[in-house]
Amino acid sequence: MSENRAMPSRAALLPPPYSLDRRVLEREVVVEVFRASGPGGQHVNKTESALRITHLPSGVVVTCQESPSQYRNRETAFKRLLQRLERLNHVPKKRVATRPTLSSRKRRIETKKQRGATKQARGKVHGDE
Repeated sequence: MSENRAMPSRAALLPPPYSLDRRVLEREVVVEVFRASGPGGQHVNKTESALRITHLPSGVVVTCQESPSQYRNRETAFKRLLQRLERLNHVPKKRVATRPTLSSRKRRIETKKQRGATKQARGKVHGDE
């Protein structure tokens, strides 16, 4: 098994952008190997093919235990880690406020007039009292 490292506090975590380069990632992660649980019988109980990858700068933890091969699980786990880091790195574009067009303003006023006329028609009926 690998050594236990203390997880950094939330305040100590580096903000995005996180590196997506595989060589850099391999230096920034802690890889723990363990025995997978679940179906598979004696083989799965004896081999340490499951992985837990902890990315220390971001605190993201990814596990993989699909394959009986540790190598394939490692590749799958790194793909998942890259996907998670891409989502963390995403910075939405700043919205640029725009003015409504002339025709959209006219449509809105027309709709309001129609709605007002409908409500006005709902008034009390004036007839023989």
